[in-house]
Amino acid sequence: MELKIVPIEKPDPDVNMILGQSHFIKTVEDIHEAIVTAAPHMKFGLAFNESSGPCLVRHTGNEQGLVELATRNALNIGAGHSFVIFMSGGFPINILNAVKQVPEVCGIYCATANAVQVLVAETEQGRGILGVIDGGRTEGVETEKDIEFRKSFLRKIGYKI
Repeated sequence: MELKIVPIEKPDPDVNMILGQSHFIKTVEDIHEAIVTAAPHMKFGLAFNESSGPCLVRHTGNEQGLVELATRNALNIGAGHSFVIFMSGGFPINILNAVKQVPEVCGIYCATANAVQVLVAETEQGRGILGVIDGGRTEGVETEKDIEFRKSFLRKIGYKI
């Protein structure tokens, strides 16, 4: 077994992503429908790594640049039955529950705008995701000033009143 670190390519810091595991070829269409139903305004690209038959990267979305970004990253990860969604004009919180409710979705590794590294194990059979590194290492505990910033920020972006 060989361990690999696959960095996620994400040139725009305002673009968010979701990385998950699923099964079955219809994942692509079902997640697409879940996203447009939950957040019709959101722009997104989705790619799914098939792990049987021709083992292709299946892809869809409503923004070609995000579809291409998702496809490149899925191909680099190369782990069967994994999927990656890149989005703009919204946040993972807008679609995460809808994606998790798709019957083929087994789990979510991360939902973030941070830099991400995917930890992949490779054997003679194929590749699998062991986990992710999402953002930086924890530096300490929030202060009263940090709490004030957090609360203010959430209200500024409309997630709290």
